[in-house]
Amino acid sequence: MEKKELRELNSDMSKIAVFKGHEIRKVIHNSEWWFSVVDVVGVLTDSVDPGAYWRKLKERLKDEGSEVVTNCHGLKLPASDGKLRETDCANTEGIFRIVQSIPSPKAEPFKRWLARVGYERVQEIEDPELSIKRMRAIYQAKGYSDEWIETRMRGMKVRKALTDEWQNRGVESDAEYSILTAEIAKAAFGMTPEEYKRYKGLDKPSDNLRDHMTDLELIFTMLGEAATTEIARKKNVIGFEPNKRIAKEGGAVAGGARKDLERRSGRKVVSPLNYKELPEKKVRKLLTA
Repeated sequence: MEKKELRELNSDMSKIAVFKGHEIRKVIHNSEWWFSVVDVVGVLTDSVDPGAYWRKLKERLKDEGSEVVTNCHGLKLPASDGKLRETDCANTEGIFRIVQSIPSPKAEPFKRWLARVGYERVQEIEDPELSIKRMRAIYQAKGYSDEWIETRMRGMKVRKALTDEWQNRGVESDAEYSILTAEIAKAAFGMTPEEYKRYKGLDKPSDNLRDHMTDLELIFTMLGEAATTEIARKKNVIGFEPNKRIAKEGGAVAGGARKDLERRSGRKVVSPLNYKELPEKKVRKLLTA
């Protein structure tokens, strides 16, 4: 699986891992998982201040000459305020060593969990189809219908085609990707992704907006991104500012189609629905009953 695709899959599904109900932030770095050390410490110690616990442990490990701290990297992960902040992270091997330094009855089950997560990552590199199958299984386990899952996964392919196009046309930083995505959303739905999340009552940084969209919302998101890709190719634009103008144009295509459908159907496409309380499959049944 190519790095760009890995980043896309990571952003959609895999920034949060769960161990016995506890969330652990993770990120792809150098084609492997890196985990938030503070989150792991919090899980193992139940400390009210895992950050302080890690700072003390880090000093002790330094004094002992351990390479664990040296091998940690500061990587950007979503913080509680929704912003990306540099966080001490370690790969699977590093986390194993840190776990060995923490007296906890959860250590052994956590190491087994960590080994499974790391092994699945290796499998996905060797056979990219496995990541798609696992993704489908995860959505099914969360209570999404097969119809919704198909739409969601088609949207991922459309999104990947767009981000590949942006990369080829000189869009470089994550901040630029976010701005262009926001331009498409504003033109398509009348609000940025962050505004959209607030409208749907999604207040956690880990809440993925697209995982709480209805089929129609996903379809018009796809239309805006597919139109942006097609226009960028047709006009052969290079650089951030030209692509920003194209993003508005592509979003406007979806926005025009959305308004036309709303006028003809008498129903709004943009919905305050989310799937936090009831899974998508149950919401679908209630709406069609």
